[in-house]
Amino acid sequence: MENDKRLAAFAKLLDIMDELREKCPWDRKQTFESLRNNTIEETYELADAVIKKDLNEIRKELGDLLLHIVFYAKIGSETGEFDIADVINGICDKLVYRHPHVFGNVDVNNDSEQVVKNWEQLKLSEKDGNKTVLSGVPVALPALVKANRIQEKVSAVGFDWDNRHQVWEKVIEEYNEVQTEIENKNSEHLEQEFGDLIFAIVNAARLYDVDPETALERTNKKFINRFEYLEQQTIKQGRSLKTMTLDEMNEIWEEAKKFD
Repeated sequence: MENDKRLAAFAKLLDIMDELREKCPWDRKQTFESLRNNTIEETYELADAVIKKDLNEIRKELGDLLLHIVFYAKIGSETGEFDIADVINGICDKLVYRHPHVFGNVDVNNDSEQVVKNWEQLKLSEKDGNKTVLSGVPVALPALVKANRIQEKVSAVGFDWDNRHQVWEKVIEEYNEVQTEIENKNSEHLEQEFGDLIFAIVNAARLYDVDPETALERTNKKFINRFEYLEQQTIKQGRSLKTMTLDEMNEIWEEAKKFD
């Protein structure tokens, strides 16, 4: 009964998309390229809802993202290249193939890290000889997310620290190189060393099971909340941030921490 309900809901969405594509001038003119930016926006809105742990928003944003998947598949069906069934069957086949510990006889001893390593090895075996470990990392990923994904992929094939504590030596090394370039006043090298330092910190976060993108976004939101509190208190006092000393602002900033 539950399965019938889900199938009926999905069929309804497909029927609506068919009608929109036929009768709505805006929907009719859309292409893969024109949808791209909106898809990226919807993905970030879902990610934001996840950070907020807003289940109602997550539900709604999942719907928006599902609409885009159906939209792309509809366009693909019009050119005869693929349709929604091809999309679904493709991911089903991939999931079964890449989970031999579930659908086959591979034993991972309930080890999630071994699952990841097997996943990456199976991905490589699916590709032709010109593909590499890092070829599957999307070029358009934001730099912080990309750094983390790069490190995850190379780790899955054994290119990683023997002991995660060793990463701090690399962080300190990169920090010292930043300090050297600051003293040398070499702006070009300084940018490179900052990049190396950030990359090393992202690696450290990964090794300690912290997602750096999520961690940084939570810090962004915390900073925004504290700064908005600072602004609000300043306005209540009839003052301007531009005329306040740093010590005066820090006093209110410390108050704001109580509301984290």
